Parts: sequence; C-alpha cells; structure tokens
Amino acid sequence: MTITNAQAETMTELVRVAVVDDHESVRLGLSAACMREGFQFVDEGATVKELIDRLNGREIDVVVLDLSLGDGSTITENVKNIQATGAGVLIHSIADRAAGVREALAAGAAGVIPKSAATATVMAAIRTVARGEVLNNLEWASAIDADVEFAKAQLGRRERDVLNLYASGLPLRMVAEQLGIAPSTVREYLDRIRVKYVEVGRPAPTKVDLLRRAVEDGILPNLDTDSDDDEA
Repeated sequence: MTITNAQAETMTELVRVAVVDDHESVRLGLSAACMREGFQFVDEGATVKELIDRLNGREIDVVVLDLSLGDGSTITENVKNIQATGAGVLIHSIADRAAGVREALAAGAAGVIPKSAATATVMAAIRTVARGEVLNNLEWASAIDADVEFAKAQLGRRERDVLNLYASGLPLRMVAEQLGIAPSTVREYLDRIRVKYVEVGRPAPTKVDLLRRAVEDGILPNLDTDSDDDEA
C-alpha cells in the first residue's frame, strides 16, 4: 500500500497523551480536547502511581501533570517517575504557584501552562513538548524570577558563549568554527558546564537540558530553534 505525504505526516505527528490530575472534571476535559485535536489519548489518573499502574507498559509522549495532588507525593518524585516512562512532562496548574513550578522545572519538566490558558494554547504546548522541545513562556520566566533561592551556575564568559551557540541548536563542530577553537575544546567546555550545573543541583545531561538551563539563566532569552540530543 502506498502512503501519501499527508498520511505520512499525520502518522509522524501522532501524539500520545496522558493526564494526571486529582479533579475528574479536569481529566475529562483534557481527554476530550486531546481527542478533538487528533491526539491519541492513552489514559488518565488521579495520581502518578495510578496512571503508571494503568498504563501497564504502554508508551506515551506527554503527560499533562497537575502540581498539587492529594496523595502526599512530591512534585519532584512525580516528574521523575513520569520521565522514567519515557514521557515528557507538561505542568498544568495554577500559575501563581511559583515555588512548585520552579521545583517541577528543576526536576526536568519541559514547561508549564496555567489552568486559565485557552484550550488551543494547552494543545499547542503538548505538541511542543511531544517534539522534545522546551516550552518557553511567561509562566516559566515568572516562576524563576520569583524564586530567590534559584541558584545559577557560575559560568565564565567563554562557557556562556559555548552554551549560547550549542543550546541554540548548532552542532558541536559549528560551535567550534564560530568561536575559532577545536571541537575537542568545545566538548571540554560542555563537560565543564555540565559539572557546574550538577554542582548547583540542576543537572543537564542532554542537549535539551542544556537548552533549558540556558533559558533559565538568561543566556538564551528566546527559543528560536529546535534542539536535539545529537552532539556530533
């Protein structure tokens, strides 16, 4: 059977979504919206544990996660447990919970969308996270600005230059060309940058994580390019 370009594009863009929220009406509303958008709505749960138990190994691309659940779980463990399934995490919560949003972002959530956001905005955010991209918006910036305990990595000027170019989407060899240094030197800088982020409790093992850290620290105020984990 011949697959048309349109069919191939639709297959490529199929997004598998799940929702964790302890309000049934929110879960039902998001599931309906996801199905209208053409997403594959996989499952939902009132807690992360409930969702993972229900998934029974099924794969998902994005979990839309409420910050405050009623089971006593922490934000960090919820984000980490979801990531362990291979899914990205989109926080969907009340926008004024800056400390909770900050904790979720530090744990590795790809972004935050307030519950007051329009449905179309939430659906667009899900697509962004499903592509492996970081969601850069006002809610993210506000959460970081409001957190006086936010620890920035103390990067030198050259380290900031390397991070700026690399996290913007350039491959390692092009970063080296731009800065007039050897690719091996760029890799050394990246290793050093990652160590510094680990030291302040904000590890960045992948290129997407480095993009996230660059945005958080104001090194990249705007996200204009896609990013991936390829360091070739």
